[in-house]
Amino acid sequence: MKESAFMKVGVIGCGNMGGGMVSQLIAVGMDVSCYDPDAGIQARMRSVGANVVETASALVTGQEIIILSLPKAQVVELVMADVAPHIETGAIVLDTSTSTPTTSQAMAKLGQTNGFDFIDGPVSGGPAAANTGTMTMLLAGHQDAIDRLAPVTDILTAKTVVVGASGAGHAAKIANNMLCAANLVLVAEAVRMCEAAGVKPEGLLDGVNAGSGRSGVSEVNFPKWVLNGAFDSGFTMGLMRKDVGLALELAEQTGVDLAGFAVIADLWLSHSGDIPDTADFNEITKYGANT
Repeated sequence: MKESAFMKVGVIGCGNMGGGMVSQLIAVGMDVSCYDPDAGIQARMRSVGANVVETASALVTGQEIIILSLPKAQVVELVMADVAPHIETGAIVLDTSTSTPTTSQAMAKLGQTNGFDFIDGPVSGGPAAANTGTMTMLLAGHQDAIDRLAPVTDILTAKTVVVGASGAGHAAKIANNMLCAANLVLVAEAVRMCEAAGVKPEGLLDGVNAGSGRSGVSEVNFPKWVLNGAFDSGFTMGLMRKDVGLALELAEQTGVDLAGFAVIADLWLSHSGDIPDTADFNEITKYGANT
């Protein structure tokens, strides 16, 4: 049995991403407990072998590693305010949520006060990657704590990147999602332009992906979820709209002018309202198709 099987891990938030992580950790024999307020999710976690506890504060007691998979920074702050006094000295909190740099920095200070480490660990790859242990994770914080997380992050990810001090992980994730949002719009426009010129989308993407214009969107999103009409990535328009907003907020906080991105952000936030928040985020590529 791997050494990691003897670690005690608690997961707070067991939806599409957190639930996938729970399953991966249990599959290698780890002792995993979880907390989620949703009764349906609780039942699903019990079915995969997790120990489901009734409160977040009860979950963190006795855990070596606590993973957060929460919807936004405000929820991270609320949960941490509740659980911080109950976290064991020397424990590590790994925040895989899409949060903000300022929240991570504040939580790292809270950890210093209470004797635990708080590490940024936002992830990419969506539910499919969470369920197969192939996520990419951006890590930030104290290097010794990041090193101690390796038995867990090795199970959950195909790649980890250490990007800097506390808060840097969430800043980098915001930048990543900002570029993804922009590239979805730009690749869709390039496809429509070339279709009008008689070029098939598949041929265009083959050419783009062999050249300097390629991106994750052209290499993955379009063939996997857009051209085939699947639109089932597991990540919603509402979530990407939230992330677009986070990019604008971070730019304002840092005094950086995002003149180019602001045009695309306006499309996501103000001009694509006919695409509901519940739709797959790749459906932004439909915007402008009939105009």
